[in-house]
Amino acid sequence: MARKKEYNEDVVVEKAMNLFWRNGYETTSMQMLEKEMGINKFSIYSSFGNKHGLFLESLKSYKRKVNTIFEEFKNSNNGIEDIKDFFYNSVRICTINGNQKGCLFTNTYNEFSEKEDAQINEQMNYFMNNLKELFIDKLKMDSNKDEETVLKQANYLLLAKHGLAAASRVNNKKEIEDYIEMTFKNL
Repeated sequence: MARKKEYNEDVVVEKAMNLFWRNGYETTSMQMLEKEMGINKFSIYSSFGNKHGLFLESLKSYKRKVNTIFEEFKNSNNGIEDIKDFFYNSVRICTINGNQKGCLFTNTYNEFSEKEDAQINEQMNYFMNNLKELFIDKLKMDSNKDEETVLKQANYLLLAKHGLAAASRVNNKKEIEDYIEMTFKNL
């Protein structure tokens, strides 16, 4: 007869997500996960298969965590101002007590950029493509922009968002605000 789990999977995945967010995938060891999650390796393997499976669940948990920001962004109708608000909101979520600095997706994108991990790359490409499409939709709200300009600006904003995520790990609030303001100054 199978034993009943003595832990809440959502709670332990949240703890693992924060550990991966803080340290990255490679640096996070099974021993660190056991300690952070408060469960043993057997329970981790039993519930998630392995560290990789737990990491994929952590990415899903992060997606749920930031979904509110994305839904607000997606449903707004103020063009470039919406993108700017999204930049501010994406930094603001990292200042909430218990959250880490930077963006777990961007951190993962950077860590896995040269690795051939189909599952992680699929998650990252899906995220980045959706974000770029949202940028394109908002930029198209300005009827003075042609397709080429919209695409160039969407690419620029995607790279700026990567930069913002990296900067939010080490720069202070004023520097971050200046970065965002300068990003949107000439759009």
